[in-house]
Amino acid sequence: MSVSYFAGAAYRALTSSKDGPSLYDLCDPLFHKHTGGDAHIIKFYKTALGNPALRPLLCRAGLSELRDPVRFKAVQHALISARDDESPDWEAIGHPIAELLDTVTLRHPAPKPAAASAQAPSLGEIDDVIKACGTHLLRSFECNGFIPTYAAFNLIGDPDMHGREFLMALTGLNSRGYKNSTLLFTLARIFIARSPAGKLINPPWTGIAEPMWEPVQIRHRSAYYDAFYTEALLSFGETGLPSPDQTTSSRRAIDAMVEFCLVTSREEVHSHDGTSVNVITALAPPPHPRFSRLFAQIKQDLGFGIYVPDCDTTACSFSAATQAGSTDPILDQPLLDFYAGYQVGNGSNEPMVTVPINDHIDYDGAIVTWIDNLAGERPYGNDLDPTLNLDVLEVSFRNLTRWKVMETPKRLETMRRIIGFQRRLVASGAFADPRSHIYYLPELYSAYFGRCYAAFRELPDATQQAIDTDGTFEFIRLHVLAYVQHELIAREMNAFDAALALIALGHLGGELAHFAPALRCIIKATGEGGRKGPFKAYEWNKMKTPTRILVGGPEVTSAFVLMGLALTRRKMMNGHAA
Repeated sequence: MSVSYFAGAAYRALTSSKDGPSLYDLCDPLFHKHTGGDAHIIKFYKTALGNPALRPLLCRAGLSELRDPVRFKAVQHALISARDDESPDWEAIGHPIAELLDTVTLRHPAPKPAAASAQAPSLGEIDDVIKACGTHLLRSFECNGFIPTYAAFNLIGDPDMHGREFLMALTGLNSRGYKNSTLLFTLARIFIARSPAGKLINPPWTGIAEPMWEPVQIRHRSAYYDAFYTEALLSFGETGLPSPDQTTSSRRAIDAMVEFCLVTSREEVHSHDGTSVNVITALAPPPHPRFSRLFAQIKQDLGFGIYVPDCDTTACSFSAATQAGSTDPILDQPLLDFYAGYQVGNGSNEPMVTVPINDHIDYDGAIVTWIDNLAGERPYGNDLDPTLNLDVLEVSFRNLTRWKVMETPKRLETMRRIIGFQRRLVASGAFADPRSHIYYLPELYSAYFGRCYAAFRELPDATQQAIDTDGTFEFIRLHVLAYVQHELIAREMNAFDAALALIALGHLGGELAHFAPALRCIIKATGEGGRKGPFKAYEWNKMKTPTRILVGGPEVTSAFVLMGLALTRRKMMNGHAA
């Protein structure tokens, strides 16, 4: 967006006529000078919503419905209950806010059809971008001691979070602080979305993945990110393009990131059979996440103090370490035994999935996200994401022999049930619906399926047939490939979309002619990141609660572009699918 767009949007937000009571008319009397009750919700309001930076944008954002004193008092009563009740009735609290939320209309991006693509760039142009991305990642590691990722809040919220889903989250989350933040962020997004401030906070963009152009981004480190940076640097090395010094630096960075995943981020938990298992936590304890002092305090103030391990970070960390040649004994643990305790069965979504905001899909056979820590805490309740389940399959294929999966019927059955879940998801077409995904986008699912499919195809033919007796992987491959070729690359893309398209095409055997639109998009976008790197920051993954929180960064874009171009390069040089 141009400077004039933001200037105009800011002017309209600051000068618009007020159509009813504002967020501050509603909430200031309840939170601004109040003492007693739940201290967290008061601090959250003052820090996140009542701060001096946001007030000018929202002070003129009013809701006409709240002119009705009955409705105004109903919302205030709900907020007072959340503030003061020892054991709040969260469903009752949420209802008046849910009714207002259902007046908000947000849509997922619908990119325009793309113009016919010109000829694909040369191998030399591709090599130049690969080297720029690899250099960016290594330089970032050298400067920071790690490769950072960033989080940013988009207060407009997620298009899939309507009143129904909001109530699911409010009742299904376990932490009171997380319920508080979900309640107040949701209330704020109603005022934002229905006022001119919405155009400023949520401007339009090109492609699917959202650019992270918010002025405040929170830098941090997690094993999940280190795992994918490890894979990116391994891809860089496989191209043969790094200099000798870069090869040495890359190996040093890979070893450090694998150690961060398997040692620094290791956490002991109880399995469902009572045994102890080492898994990988979503966010290691301080100082390892590398938050600035300011954001470390804000994180605590906003109620995000407790983090627990998750199945995805564990799977991706084990996979990256396996690919990097690690011999850490933690990898000998057959994760499928542990994951079986988090597998939904018999068509029941409860009590395993407490936040079923994508309950239009059949969960049977899939693994949920969050792992109880030793204290039994699960602040986010639990949800279920299809892409996570691809990562569980991928790490299982890479460790099939080590974990004796084929020799252990229960492990094989656990894996087959996940495969069955994926087949039903794709057969229904739900994989292409953003609502089906908790933390990702359909094009990311497509790229991650390509990654999973590649690991599957590395197994001996007889093993593939024994695992996949009904040809599910070929069935999914054809559907995902059709989505990428006829939907994703047929429309306008940004650099991150294009990288995901290349990863899917490269792993799934797409025709080389289909690579051209994504390649041209990347070549054209190279340099857009300015001093921060070759490319801008885009949405890699997200959380839908307590509001839309995007995770990505310039380094993330470089990593995925590098992996996509490395696959393309291999195909161009070999003349066949990677």
